[in-house]
Parts: sequence; structure tokens; C-alpha cells
Amino acid sequence: MAGTLPLGRALAYIGGGLRRRSAFIFVMAALAAGVISEGVRPATWRRTITAAFRRELRNATAGALPTVIITAALVGLALGAEGFYWLRAAGEPQLIGTVLVIVLVRELAPLLIGIIVLGRSGTVAVVELADMQRGGQVRALAAQGLDPFRILVLPRAVAFAVATFTLGVVFVAVATTTGYALAWLSGTAQVSFPAFLDRLLAAMQWRDFAVFPAKLLLMGLLVALVACVTGMDASQSDDAASLLPRGFLRGITAVLLCSLLLSLLV
Repeated sequence: MAGTLPLGRALAYIGGGLRRRSAFIFVMAALAAGVISEGVRPATWRRTITAAFRRELRNATAGALPTVIITAALVGLALGAEGFYWLRAAGEPQLIGTVLVIVLVRELAPLLIGIIVLGRSGTVAVVELADMQRGGQVRALAAQGLDPFRILVLPRAVAFAVATFTLGVVFVAVATTTGYALAWLSGTAQVSFPAFLDRLLAAMQWRDFAVFPAKLLLMGLLVALVACVTGMDASQSDDAASLLPRGFLRGITAVLLCSLLLSLLV
């Protein structure tokens, strides 16, 4: 009997940690299902919900847009110009479209946009919701008969998904344009800009048109849900110093797993 106590304690310790970590995954899955089921219902989008969605969309898009443009220009200058140079040196300049689709469109752009939205808007949402949770505003909404999910979670989730997709399109457009511009100025681009775009589109397969928007929309949704769960789960002892690293670690893990899984599955 005494010999089973250490084993029981070890199993309880392992089971407790597993339960705490699996609870977060189940909450995320439940919130994602709720966002999808409620988001497609026109009756959900009343005036207050629509106003919250517009506010969150404006903040997420406008707040991250300068960072996205600067990052995309730097990536385009490095990736596009170097791609033109080395493919021309290798005698395969026609492969520039394929290289940009594989590296930029499929992998780099969604991943960088997910990280930017997480760092710019996700952390802000964590702090805002944590302050509301500790201040009692979330309980006050429920006491008034208002659903905190519809007011706080749903608008943010949809707005972050739309903003991430929009910023991803801007990122690819800026990166490809700046990359071609530098290559043309340096003399390594021997084709016109319309011909360059034609090669880029010709290199895209059906899965690229599916993976690119799927990654962006899902990453935006995951960033919003991670921020909502982290912020609304805050206790009175939590502060920004403890919440922000927790939310960022959860968010970056979700973004990386989303990018990896969709790249492997599609």
C-alpha cells in the first residue's frame, strides 16, 4: 500500500499537468467552433457586434500596416533581387516565379504576418481583456444578460482573421514589387514587369490558391482566440509582465503549428 503512494503521486502530477494543458486546447477548439457557427448567422451581427468588429478590424489593420510594408519591402529587396541574380547566374532565370511562390507565398508571408499581428494586436488584446476580467467588466456583462463571447470574442476573432488576410495580400504585393524594382534597377531582371507577374501566376498551383488564404485566415483566428483565452483567464495576481509572455508563447506556438500542419496536409 505504501509502495503505491509514490506511483499515485507521480500519476497525479502527470495527469494534472496534462489536464491543464489539454483544457486550453479544448477551450480553443470550442471557441473556434463557436466563432464559425455564430459568425455565419446574420442575426448575430447586430449593431453593437458590427461596431466592435469594425473597431477591431481598423485597429488590427491600420496598426500593423506600417510594419507589414517595411518588412515586406526588406524581404522583397533580399529575396526578389537575390533570386533574380542567382537564378540568372545559374542559367535558370525562368524559375524566379517558382522560387517566389514556394518561399514567399506558401511559407514566409503567412508566417511573418501571423507573428506581426500577434505582436502588434494580439498582445494589446491580452492586456485589454485581462483588465476587463480583473476589473469585473466581464462579469458585469454576463449579469446584464449580455454574452461576453459575442461581444468580446466573436468580433475580435473575425476581425483578426480578415485583417491577417488583408495584410498578407499587401505583404506579397509589396515584396514582389520591391524585389522586381531592385532587380530591374541593377540590371538582373531581363523581363518586363507584366511578364514577371505572368511567370509568378503561372508557377502557382491550385493548392497555393488554397493554402495561402487558409493559413492567413486561420492564423488570424488563432491569434485572436489565444489572446482572448489568455486575457479572460487572468487572475487578480496576474499582471502584464506575466500575461504577455504567456500569450506570446501560446500565440507563436499556434502560428508555427498552423503553418507547419497546413504545409504538410495540402
